[in-house]
Amino acid sequence: MTRAIFLGLLALLVLMPSACKHKDADQSNTTEIVVGEYGSMTGSEASFGQSTHKGIMLAFDQINAAGGVLGKPIRVIKDDDHGSKDDAIAGVKMLIDQDNVIAVLGEVASSNSLAGGGVCQDKHVPMISPSSTNPAVTVGREWVFRTCFTDDFQAAVEAQFAIKKGWKKIALLTCADSAYSVGLTTNFKKSIEGKAEVVDDEKYNSKDSDFSAQLTSIQSHSPDAVYLPGYYTNIAEILKQAREKLNLNVPFIGGDGWDGPVLMQLGNITNNCYFTNHYSPDENRPEVKKFLADFHAKYGETPDAMAITGYDGALVLADAIKRAGKLDRQAIRDAIAQTKDFPGASGRITIDENRNCRKPIVVIELHDGKARLVDTIEP
Repeated sequence: MTRAIFLGLLALLVLMPSACKHKDADQSNTTEIVVGEYGSMTGSEASFGQSTHKGIMLAFDQINAAGGVLGKPIRVIKDDDHGSKDDAIAGVKMLIDQDNVIAVLGEVASSNSLAGGGVCQDKHVPMISPSSTNPAVTVGREWVFRTCFTDDFQAAVEAQFAIKKGWKKIALLTCADSAYSVGLTTNFKKSIEGKAEVVDDEKYNSKDSDFSAQLTSIQSHSPDAVYLPGYYTNIAEILKQAREKLNLNVPFIGGDGWDGPVLMQLGNITNNCYFTNHYSPDENRPEVKKFLADFHAKYGETPDAMAITGYDGALVLADAIKRAGKLDRQAIRDAIAQTKDFPGASGRITIDENRNCRKPIVVIELHDGKARLVDTIEP
């Protein structure tokens, strides 16, 4: 009898976390709507988190000034994951379990969106990543969405650009411990197959500081261009070593992870470099001009791409809460999934059946520390 009671209690303890983890947030009787945000507010990619947060706060400040959503203001609780996957998991758990957020916004880095998104999926909390482009972020996760383009499209545009430039021999330099970088390279290789030759395929890790071995190997293969997907912190050091130590002045091309203030401070080191991005301040669209003016009025600076994607992600979430008509996670999740032709600052946003968003992409050229819009490509 004692053994039976013990086993019964043990079974109950095992089942308790499963029974409790999907408990919905109860904000029906609160005076505000509480939303969670996680990102790299500090760490090596801190500009990503900080810019995203500024965009999110601009959106919610405007919404609150206009009366809020469902008659309530939106309050953001942010968590700094320091660019760490483990911290992303812990932070998202805290936002959900302790802060009782109705939904989550984040992250920029795809590795951290994969980490935090797993928590949101497990706990049935809707999450929107404003700018994680790795296709795996939403795969098999019906509670995780994105409001940016995906890397299959981004890489295809980069490949098309390289081919139009007449670059037939291309070297690859990939950050092996970054889901973002690996995903872009995988899709880029598929897109240039039969149209250009991969003459060298080098790898590095995000904590590396010396890239001379990889760059020397690349130089020995005399490529027409180097495909370099990654984040601006590594990109800046790689470009400095390529130009200054090896005099490797061939074109370098990359993705939206290049967008950071560090590259703009390198002057002519970044000449003959190109990257794809979510928007350009040079775009002649009224939505972009209004966003630029509003952002500058609040922060006194020109926003980067992470700021505008954060802004749009917040607007899409607020719109979904409004359409849901109640503070219920399932209803909000379903409303996000039904988002169609939403007029975002970075472009019209429609969520497809895979919880992804197809949007226009821009190609940026760097010259003497300045970024110039080269082209805009529709999906």
